[in-house]
Amino acid sequence: MTRKVAVVVTARPSYARIKTALAAMEAHPQIELQLVVAASALLDRYGSASAVIEKDGFRIASRVFMLLEGENPQTSAITTGLGLVEMATVFENLKPDVVVTIADRFETLATASAAALMNIPLVHVQGGEVTGSIDEKVRHAVTKMADHHFVATSRARERVIRMGEDPGRVHLTGCPSIDLAAQALQDAGNGFDPFASGVGPKLDLSGPYLVVMQHPVTTEHGEARAQALESLYAAKDLGLPALWFWPNPDAGSDGTSKAIRWFREHETPANIHFFKNFPPESFLRILNRCGCIIGNSSAAIRECAFLGVPAVNIGSRQDGRERGGNVLDVPHDRERIMEAARMQLSHGRFPSDPVYGDGQAGPRIAELLASVPLSIEKRLAY
Repeated sequence: MTRKVAVVVTARPSYARIKTALAAMEAHPQIELQLVVAASALLDRYGSASAVIEKDGFRIASRVFMLLEGENPQTSAITTGLGLVEMATVFENLKPDVVVTIADRFETLATASAAALMNIPLVHVQGGEVTGSIDEKVRHAVTKMADHHFVATSRARERVIRMGEDPGRVHLTGCPSIDLAAQALQDAGNGFDPFASGVGPKLDLSGPYLVVMQHPVTTEHGEARAQALESLYAAKDLGLPALWFWPNPDAGSDGTSKAIRWFREHETPANIHFFKNFPPESFLRILNRCGCIIGNSSAAIRECAFLGVPAVNIGSRQDGRERGGNVLDVPHDRERIMEAARMQLSHGRFPSDPVYGDGQAGPRIAELLASVPLSIEKRLAY
């Protein structure tokens, strides 16, 4: 019997994290994929992930406009409330057999709450991990509402089980974004021109260059502008070509965005080009060839461990997340950032570390979605 699987994507990182699983679902004879795209994934200012999704050949079953602008704790809470209302309507119309929600963005609370309250089995991808900020609360709250858990690491599986979840429902799949990283290792992608989009000078990427991805820390949202400026000055003063990517729409992202705009206008950096979004494969090819990634994105921890790309992780956003030997941690201080970046650049590539998977997560997830027994009954397992 075919199962209707509703997968909710609320941001561009969420799409990168689930893309290979979506492809495996579409190819699976026992799955009918219902792709729901919502929140910042629909908006141009955050990179129009929906356009990338459609260009990749996926049909969007429903669009949910729910993101309230303002990028502060209040608008995050209101967005989640609006999302709960809208998701309830979407699920009533689609009537999925199972709903899939991804990782730990605040909008996932809306997806998880709607599915749980409507007695629809819920699958959570990438639970059990440890980080700083509001993501920690969201991730573990969704874990408690979910009926099945597709985790990325053995330690994450252990944590979910220790939270009282049935071990038989906690499945070690790996992270689907590692599947794309594995493909990037095999595909040079020489035909992609990164400077066909974005703002800033066209840079020479034939030598070492930097990738910078810095998001606001939701529990430090008032400091976002000052934190971003430290990284901006560090990237400028390092002197290497730098590709800087737009922040996620979290509390504080308005401060990060204002820092970027102010810096572009007043410092006119000749070595930094700013981007909103790349297709996931193109981004990973660019990442694979860079000399070092700087910022606080989980891409530095997940994909770059597999790729062996040196990483400088700034601040508390990734506190506690499992990591490979490719990461140096520093505070929000331009001198410390530059010192760590120079150390990483002099080190060069690290050995590939499969801490988040072996590149086969997508097919595993699809097969589990087609075969696991579905139930909405749940009790503490300890």
